[in-house]
Amino acid sequence: MQWAYLAGLVVSLAGLGTLDWRYRVALFAEPVRTVVTLALSVVVFLVWDFIGVGLGIFFIGDTEYLSGLTIAPEVPVEEVFFLTLLTYQTLLLWRAFARRRETA
Repeated sequence: MQWAYLAGLVVSLAGLGTLDWRYRVALFAEPVRTVVTLALSVVVFLVWDFIGVGLGIFFIGDTEYLSGLTIAPEVPVEEVFFLTLLTYQTLLLWRAFARRRETA
């Protein structure tokens, strides 16, 4: 069960990627723009996380589902995948609704 959360995040990202590939919404329509947008968004959220950790607000809880790998103290590697999932999903929804508005 140690890698369950990371596995779930990877499967979810793959699902979003599949939808994106099928409908050419973001990454498969404008790859450079999408990667830059996702990277900048994840960096902003990671800075937010680092500030929260520094203030003692954020910390790794006691769970058996995390891999145990960290990118910084109190920041598990799963956080990067979660933030990528969060921003990718938001970007896909934004672009899909914008496309729908254009065709309406």
